[in-house]
Amino acid sequence: MTDCCLIYALYSDLGIKTDEKRKVLEMTVEKKIIEKQYFSDIEAILSHKQDNGADYWATPDKNLIKGSPFSTLESVLYLLDLGLNPDDPVLKACAELIFSVWREDGRLKLTPKSAIYPCHTTHAASILCRMGYSSDERVKKTLQHLLDTQYHDGGWRCNKFSFGRGPETEYSNPHPTLNALDAFRYSNDFGKEPALDQAVDFLLSHWTIRKPIGPCHYGIGKLFMQVEYPFRSYNLFFYVYVLSFYERARKDSRFLDAFHALESRMSDGQIVVQRINRKLSGLTFCRQGEPSALATLRYQEILKNVEPNTL
Repeated sequence: MTDCCLIYALYSDLGIKTDEKRKVLEMTVEKKIIEKQYFSDIEAILSHKQDNGADYWATPDKNLIKGSPFSTLESVLYLLDLGLNPDDPVLKACAELIFSVWREDGRLKLTPKSAIYPCHTTHAASILCRMGYSSDERVKKTLQHLLDTQYHDGGWRCNKFSFGRGPETEYSNPHPTLNALDAFRYSNDFGKEPALDQAVDFLLSHWTIRKPIGPCHYGIGKLFMQVEYPFRSYNLFFYVYVLSFYERARKDSRFLDAFHALESRMSDGQIVVQRINRKLSGLTFCRQGEPSALATLRYQEILKNVEPNTL
């Protein structure tokens, strides 16, 4: 069976409409968007599409981060990593769903029954930019909002203090800051903003501080140092990957320390997944304890970003 027929059969089994199947066929023939070995992973992810009560991994009231690790935003991330084209009908529908919770001030309300936190907006911005929407006027407004609300230490933080109000909570939250930088790297309009150097400096300082900081207590310890893929949480691999896109980081010894720490966890030039959510254990592209070809592609991006004379 040809690649396009396999995709067609997969979407037929999952109840995708005929006109949507035709679009998938056209894209597959033209771009060869998916390697055959990952069809089963895509099928597994799509099988959870209505687990949360509505379509596209959402709840009926449009909670887009509930149901981890199969929330809307997470599932989009997996499908993109697996090679699904952003113009695919499923991903187009997910983009429309994400934009449906966009607010005029640039924030995104991912949870209908709680406040809008910066961690929500940075996460959604990162996903939308990965999907190719960095030039969309709504995303531009979101990125401008993030610049306008940057904390004095260069990062982004939520005014929610689940761990009390100790001195460590005066810092920004590292993970939302990393997601923000992940979004900005796609932008031709905002990607070179001087303010982003401050965000890079903040994250590099955390490599030295290491202790849990920010209202949400993100630390650099045993869990952080375990390689996680896909990029769901604040961990060494995601940290090095995003910072590698920023010249200010690439020239810094702290980044190089993190880079070499990542390399020390590799096997025969391949990224080995050390930590994964147990509900993702059945997926072939990110098996715990095994090399991941797709994760290794991310590592190769890092190598392209890091100039040879800085190693």
